[in-house]
Amino acid sequence: MIKMVDFEREYKEIGKEIREAINKVLESGWFILGEEVTNFEKEFSKYIGTKYGVGLSSGTDAIMISLTALGVENGDEVITVSHTSGATTMAILLTGAKPIFVDIEEDTMLMDVTKIKAKITNKTKAIVPVHLYGNPVDMDPLIEISKRYNLPIVEDCAQAHGAEYKGSKVGSIGKLGAFSFYPTKNLGAYGDAGMIVTSDEGLYKKLLMLRQYGWEERDKSVMKGVNSRLDEIQAAILRVKLEHLDEWNEKRRKIAELYNNLLGDSNLILPIEKDYAKHVYYLYVVRSKNRDELKYHLLKNEIQTQIHYPVPIHKQKTYLDLGYKIHLPVTEMECNKILSLPMNPWLKENEIEKIVRVIK
Repeated sequence: MIKMVDFEREYKEIGKEIREAINKVLESGWFILGEEVTNFEKEFSKYIGTKYGVGLSSGTDAIMISLTALGVENGDEVITVSHTSGATTMAILLTGAKPIFVDIEEDTMLMDVTKIKAKITNKTKAIVPVHLYGNPVDMDPLIEISKRYNLPIVEDCAQAHGAEYKGSKVGSIGKLGAFSFYPTKNLGAYGDAGMIVTSDEGLYKKLLMLRQYGWEERDKSVMKGVNSRLDEIQAAILRVKLEHLDEWNEKRRKIAELYNNLLGDSNLILPIEKDYAKHVYYLYVVRSKNRDELKYHLLKNEIQTQIHYPVPIHKQKTYLDLGYKIHLPVTEMECNKILSLPMNPWLKENEIEKIVRVIK
């Protein structure tokens, strides 16, 4: 079976480093908010290009706590996209705010920033662009809207570790960057983990309190917070993997290039990379009018695929129950075509050639 993600091959490459990192934590006897977390926060925020990082227990919490730190609360509105993981919009709901959906561009399947102004009301408090599949949103026009309407940007970078927009890493462009380290990600833990990065010192101090019961100091809460701490073992694992991230991203880009070359004469719509973007291919997503038949055909030939994402958020029961009755034509059209082909740094050239042969 050719796998979407191959943890066995990953562990074969870095298993010794991982075991040493875990053993170091176990021998220290310190498991929550210790040296590993502090060092990973410093290393990852430096990698992204921000001054501060705050380790958390998930990427969902990273978005929710970011919005909470910005003062988003019950009755507010946050603009985002419907073509994304449910985590993006569930995080908005957890603040008490309402997600307001804009459509996506047909070529990139990312937020269509030209649709945002029409959605802004006096209740709008933030914008959450999603750098989906490893591909960055066009940020310059979004920054212009942010400044004009005084709307802070929380970048959802859960699928874009190391992706760049005009030479700047995503997460460093908006007011806050929210990352997930779910195991399948380009930089993945061996469990749940997340982080917020920012260069705003005031927000940083607030984030530290929000992740741990609103404590200003131990057992003294000055605001309503949550329990969302990155643990030492996951931080230690992530520190090991961060050393390999750029190399793995380059391998993903080379695999995508090979896919593009071999599938160039097929009837599939292939992913694109705009001039301003450095795509890191968390997923390699093609589009086919015969998507379901293609998916079944590949599975019969022992090739795993997935659909990211089959049902737009605004069409799901939770949101229909909340009264969402909107039409997003591009989102609704493209979700019926998308198919994620195997993509991980350990794919072999002959495996990619097999996938292409089976498709053709």
